[in-house]
Amino acid sequence: MREAVDDFADHLARVRNRSAHTVRAYVTDLVSLLDHAVRMGCADLSELDLTALRSWLAKQRTMGAARTSLARRAASARAFSAWAHRAGLLPTDVAAALASPRAHRELPTVLRADQAAALMDAPRRAEERAPGDADSGPNEAAGTDSGRQPRTPPDSGTGHTPDGGAEHASDGPAVEEAVLLRDRLLLELLYGTGVRVSEACGLDLTDVDHARRVVRVLGKGGRERAVPYGVPAQRALDGWLGRGRPALAGPGSGSALLLGARGGRLNPTTARRIVAGYAEAAGLPRTTPHGLRHSAATHLLEGGADLRAVQELLGHSSLASTQIYTHVSVERLRTAYRQAHPRA
Repeated sequence: MREAVDDFADHLARVRNRSAHTVRAYVTDLVSLLDHAVRMGCADLSELDLTALRSWLAKQRTMGAARTSLARRAASARAFSAWAHRAGLLPTDVAAALASPRAHRELPTVLRADQAAALMDAPRRAEERAPGDADSGPNEAAGTDSGRQPRTPPDSGTGHTPDGGAEHASDGPAVEEAVLLRDRLLLELLYGTGVRVSEACGLDLTDVDHARRVVRVLGKGGRERAVPYGVPAQRALDGWLGRGRPALAGPGSGSALLLGARGGRLNPTTARRIVAGYAEAAGLPRTTPHGLRHSAATHLLEGGADLRAVQELLGHSSLASTQIYTHVSVERLRTAYRQAHPRA
């Protein structure tokens, strides 16, 4: 069975072109399924049947798995069963008839337009308040107990930083300015284009078309798309490339657009911490890079953008994934109506 798991993982990565994260999730589900099947008496993969699959899902349910998790695990089982049948490892596609609960899709939390503007302005406010003291040390949470703006930005490069670097500690104010410029660009890209955090961190210098104000993004499944960005993002980009990136760049920078404190490519985990830190410092609700993506899509639709155009910008393979934002817009309209109309 172990060999079948390895072959299936190789199929997902090489043939289906799935991301490492997706492959890891599918393999984790499959190992759990096969372990359960063995406990039920399946000595060989060919003995796997629909009863074992349903029993596995039922056990997951009793252990408290959410509907979304059950739906994903059922999808993993169906994908493996179909592949194993084609590969001759299963006499029939035993999971073809496997039903899964319909995942309850919650509406994403989005920022209001004024809240998004406040978040975009947070690095500039941090720059105005920064004392320029290289010994002040970074505030990794990007906030203080009093809720005021931090003295130094997240991942400031002074002392211990979220991505583990202290190479530029002696540079002091120059590095602090560079990180603030980097943070400003990161926020503008995430909100201004709606790209995923992994896509933003994966951008190279050559992916930016300055003349047309477009970035070339490599999304899920290796699908490439061109996403426009606005004037504020262009200003942030000019500042970062002119004064910020040269202060952080080192031998390991390569062609990466966004850099961490050690000069390497900015890590998505650090990017998430940066976004959360500035949101907290600005007194905003808990915000993530994906929350900025949700906000960008919602604000585009509220501004009159075509649903198909938003689908193209976000890189959704299915229009159903984009339609969730129309529900967000309607719900926000309904909330405003209830709050404002005397006959609501």
